[in-house]
Amino acid sequence: METVETYHAGSRTVQDRVGVRELADHVGQIIGQGIKPVAAAFLELQPLLILGAADPATGKVWASPLTGTPGFVRATGPHQISITGTTRPTDPLTPALADAQDLPVGTIALDPRTRRRMRVDGQLRRTAGGLAIEAERVFANCPKYIQRRESYETVASREPAQPRHVTELTTSQAEFIAAADTFFLATVHEHGADASHRGGNPGFVQATSPHELTWPDYPGNAMFLSLGNLLADPRAGLLFLDWTTGTTLQLTGEARTEFGGEGERRVRFTLTEAIETPAALPFRWSPPEYSSANPTPARQAP
Repeated sequence: METVETYHAGSRTVQDRVGVRELADHVGQIIGQGIKPVAAAFLELQPLLILGAADPATGKVWASPLTGTPGFVRATGPHQISITGTTRPTDPLTPALADAQDLPVGTIALDPRTRRRMRVDGQLRRTAGGLAIEAERVFANCPKYIQRRESYETVASREPAQPRHVTELTTSQAEFIAAADTFFLATVHEHGADASHRGGNPGFVQATSPHELTWPDYPGNAMFLSLGNLLADPRAGLLFLDWTTGTTLQLTGEARTEFGGEGERRVRFTLTEAIETPAALPFRWSPPEYSSANPTPARQAP
């Protein structure tokens, strides 16, 4: 398998600006190409996988949820994961996945029960049984900013409603975003894609207008994969979900990072399109226990 560079120029530029290149080189050693047994076991326990990619037909970047009975995602070799099934028929990435061959994707599996997360980036292709991803980058992140949810139940009677497509956020969608403690961010670069997690206390991300969102970039692992991607290519996809009702809100547009004093960073996202799907996910999770790493509202920039 061809070796993939740990960082591209966009990530290096952000690392140098923040002054963490040496730390990034050290932390970057966690990124591998192989799926170890502990990672394979983790994947098989998950009922939810987030997939990020650019639709080749439109160029829009989306973050999409895939769900199933645990075991629907599994490692079928040291460099491959298989996914039984695919996205919902109405998901914006479904046409791109229908006959995909070597589509760059990023995925993240996040388990609120253990506050663990794992990312697999690679090339996706359609198979007779669903999807397969040839892994190019495999790594886990620390539990920082992940809210613990102790358990979930599958609501068998829940059926997704018809999606609502808009080009500007409604008042209720802005409130949905303001109440969120978690969202997922899909980004792309010249040779690949990535999906990552963002978390904080409710209110950490805000819709400042019907066309714009903003959130603080909290200190993390110093790799700056997502911000590096955005520097090279501002296209982005966001996924918000209601952990109780299963409603999803998918956004696509462009995002840019603003650098302030004392190491503060803020991301501004400009909306192109939003898709709200009531009851899209079949799970009802228990209430959250917020991460002790989350900054308090008083420390969050306006």
